[in-house]
Amino acid sequence: MTTPDRVIVPLDVPTREQAIELLDLLPEVTFWKVGLELFVSTGADILGILNERGKKIFLDLKFHDIPNTVAGACRAASRYNVDLLTLHATAGRSALAAAKAAVSIAPSPPKLLAITVLTSLSARELAFDLKIPLELPEYALEMALLSQESGIDGAVCSPREVRELRRVCGDDFLLVCPGVRPDWAVKGDQSRTLTPSEAIAAGADYLVIGRPITGADNPREAWARICQELAAV
Repeated sequence: MTTPDRVIVPLDVPTREQAIELLDLLPEVTFWKVGLELFVSTGADILGILNERGKKIFLDLKFHDIPNTVAGACRAASRYNVDLLTLHATAGRSALAAAKAAVSIAPSPPKLLAITVLTSLSARELAFDLKIPLELPEYALEMALLSQESGIDGAVCSPREVRELRRVCGDDFLLVCPGVRPDWAVKGDQSRTLTPSEAIAAGADYLVIGRPITGADNPREAWARICQELAAV
């Protein structure tokens, strides 16, 4: 896998027109993330545009519902020729297993990724707001293990947890890290970050890097700078 292929850039914009502007601005990007805002705004239209351009697609809709509903949603999403698809580990073992069974019959099934702990959450919020008694790294690991045992292909975790998840879950379990921030970028609402090179060294397969690129004064320059930094890892 080449360096650019390991960086997923989010199309975190509200309209089809703005998404196309980003695609045109950054033609070198091979892997794009479509999240809730853009998908709700455009529907599957944006996925067709990405497929027409030969791009890889991370459909990040974070499904979380009863097993039958999660399975149906994953089955429907698998028709769009996406590469990665997310659901919450906290949907539970039955929902995770049902999702895997649902996509397995697709001609080109997406890899399923379970959300462990949202990268915007801090250890304090996990303990005091969500009443989770485990320490955050331990809880993230438990969610990853639950997902792996249920047949899910990988997990989404913060860079801070990726080293331990890689050690325990092994090399065949995909690990995707959002919340990655270069030293020169603003952290924003991300609580548990590492730099791109640190995250790759810790064991991440893919990095989701948005605002440091798309929010930069010169997005193409920011993209090139990140790729240059990763090439040295």
